[in-house]
Formats: sequence, C-alpha cells, structure tokens
Amino acid sequence: MAGVNDQSRIARNPLAAPVVAMIGGGQLARMTHQSAVALGQTLRVLAADPVDPAAQVTPDVVIGAHDDPGSVRRVAAGADVVTFDHEHVPPQLLRELEDAGVAVRPRSSALIHAQDKLVMRRALAEIGAPVPPFTGIDTLEDVRRFHAEQDGAIVLKSARGGYDGRGVWMPDSLAEAERIAGEQLSAEVPMMAEARVPWVRELSAMVARSPFGQGAVWPVVETVQRDGICAVAVAPATGLDDELRSAVQATALRLAEHLDVTGVMAVELFEVIGADGRPGVLVNELAMRPHNSGHWTMDGAVTSQFEQHLRAVLDYPLGSTVAIAPVTVMANVLGAPEAPAMSMDERVHHLGARFPHARVHLYGKSERPGRKLGHVNVLADPGVDPDDADQVAAVRSVAELAARWLSHAEWGDGWDPHSGARVGDFDR
Repeated sequence: MAGVNDQSRIARNPLAAPVVAMIGGGQLARMTHQSAVALGQTLRVLAADPVDPAAQVTPDVVIGAHDDPGSVRRVAAGADVVTFDHEHVPPQLLRELEDAGVAVRPRSSALIHAQDKLVMRRALAEIGAPVPPFTGIDTLEDVRRFHAEQDGAIVLKSARGGYDGRGVWMPDSLAEAERIAGEQLSAEVPMMAEARVPWVRELSAMVARSPFGQGAVWPVVETVQRDGICAVAVAPATGLDDELRSAVQATALRLAEHLDVTGVMAVELFEVIGADGRPGVLVNELAMRPHNSGHWTMDGAVTSQFEQHLRAVLDYPLGSTVAIAPVTVMANVLGAPEAPAMSMDERVHHLGARFPHARVHLYGKSERPGRKLGHVNVLADPGVDPDDADQVAAVRSVAELAARWLSHAEWGDGWDPHSGARVGDFDR
C-alpha cells in the first residue's frame, strides 16, 4: 500500500519503485538492502560515513547524523516510509516527521519502548507481561532500597542508549552499586535497576506486524551471549516445552499489538524455573527492528526478517515464517584480539573448501577486537531432530568452527586446511 508521501511521486512516474528510508547505515541496513533489491524496492540509508556497511552497497545514501534534524529530513524527503537500523534517533525528531505527514514505522509512540528500558518495563508491567522486579533510580537511596529488597541480587542499567552489553552493570556489593549509580547519575544518565534472576537460558521471539494489523512469528530461538554480545542463535530452541513455546509466541504477538509496533520486533527473554518447578519466561529486552537473533532467517526460513520488515513497514501481506530446515544455527563472526595476516577473502576460500554448506554473510567492516564482522548460518540435514541435544550440538559445532575460522584464521578443532587432517591425527 502507498505511503503518505508517495502519491505525487507515483502520479509523476507510475513505474517508480517504493522508497524505504532507513535511519542508520550498519549491517542491518546492508542486509535489508539485499531484500529490497529482490523486491524491486529502493532502500535509502542515512549513514554516518561513506564506508558504513550499507553505504557500501546501496546507491541511495544520505551522509549525516541520526540526531541531526536536517539529515533526518533529507533522508525522509519523498520516501514512502521511514524506518530504522537502530533505535537511537531522538523521539522529538520522529514526532516532527510524523507531524509533517511522514509515515514513520514503527511510530515514535511505539519505538520509545525500545529506546527507554524503564518506559518499556512499566508498559509491560501494566498489561501483566512477565517481567523481573524493577525500579527507576533517581537517587542513591533508591539503590539502597532496591538492593535491600532483592537481597543484593540486582542489575543496574542505563535506561537509554545501551546495547551489546554496554550500559549494564552487575554490582557485587552495595558499595559498588552506589559507586556505579553515583557516577552515572552525576553524568545525567537515566538509570534503572532490575532483580538479577536465576535464568536457565536466553530465548528470543521474532515477530512482525503490519499497519493493517497482520502478525507473524518465527520459531522461538535460543541465544548464547558472550561479553554481552549475541554469539550464537539456535533455531528452534532445543527441548523447549511446547506449551511454553506457544505462550512465548503468543506473548510476543500480544506485545506487538499492544505497543502498536509496525515492522519486525525481537522479544528477548529469560527462561526461568518457577516456584512450582515449571518452566516460564521473563521479558528482558525489546528491539523494534531487525535483530541479531533473527539472522538465521536469511537462510533458514521461507521469509527472512529483512524481507519481512520491508513487507511490514510498506503494509504488504506478510511472508511465511516457516523454517526450511529442522535446525539452523547462526554464529557471529566477532573480531579476534589481533587481526590475522591471512586476508578475509582467503579465509572464505578455505571455509568453502571445508564446509561448502555454510552460508557466509560478511558486513564489509574493518577488523577490530570483538566487532561484529559477519555471521555464518548452518542448516541441518533433513531428519535431524531439533530436540536431540547431541544432533543440534553437531550442527552448532560446525557453525562455531566456521565463525572462529573467519575471525581468527584458525580451526578450533586443529584442522589443517592443507592436509585435510586434524593436528595430531597422524600420531594415532
């Protein structure tokens, strides 16, 4: 369906392709561009630098800052819809676009729940969604009170701006909690605290919702975090109780509807064991954009999260979210402590020789420690049981070996790329 800005454009040129403006030029925008090309659309990006991942591949680029009103207006001019590669755009700029008749999706009134963790927690609590105990932190007395209420098991968070583990602290003592909160509050960082819950594992439910109200949900996945960064996603989550799986998907769809989300949204959760001994979940974070935990859909689902996001924000019918393999494992390629001497191209060459079925997605970034350089998807063969932990572990092993090879230029199992044998094989 046509956005509010494109009627005159289509009247001038009935062959004009829809233009989606995405604020942010990172890897999410880069992969969204790939889907836009396939759908016959144009993705225009607001990138901070010409070498940003998306700016390297899309011909329609505006160079500027996401918090600069002029840059935001330029990227939105004449676009069918404005959407996001990240949530850091000031809400006031988005409200100004909306007041000017620009279709912003998700709307600023929805996006604020992904921008501000305390706003999100309060909204979820109001509708009875499962969340850990929490409180806003305005003074050190708030820290002392909540620390006592939770017997010292608390997590401090910056309410705005944190991602990939940044802006999250797990103090070991009240003194440390007071120090952290004092430093952040003195720097005018809005703060909150949550109970540190004993969780079994982390899960993610990716959903999509269109302005028309159509919703879709992918299988629930298990995510593995390292140093606050998603390192691995296993789709579907192994051994997840069927009743809980359905409840998680229903909760994610309900949240998207209640918050009036348009586009894709990731609902990150903790799986916990309740007082009755039964498994349950607590909502941890929301992201109203394509998300790392949905990268597996590029190869493992009928419709990827990137295509679905475009369909949703343009109010197209949503695509099928059915998995095309019994298990798909995504492993992030995270920069090594020291960049290898071997070129990335040569590393891809060797990876293809050993694991020709591994699907590589690189982001065009320079290498530095811990940086997300790309990801690898590995699809299980038909017949693999997604609830058989050993079979899933075998698929995951390939994905993690491949990702480590691309980042470190070394095989974690001692494989020799020239002889085709593992180190030590000739000694046995």
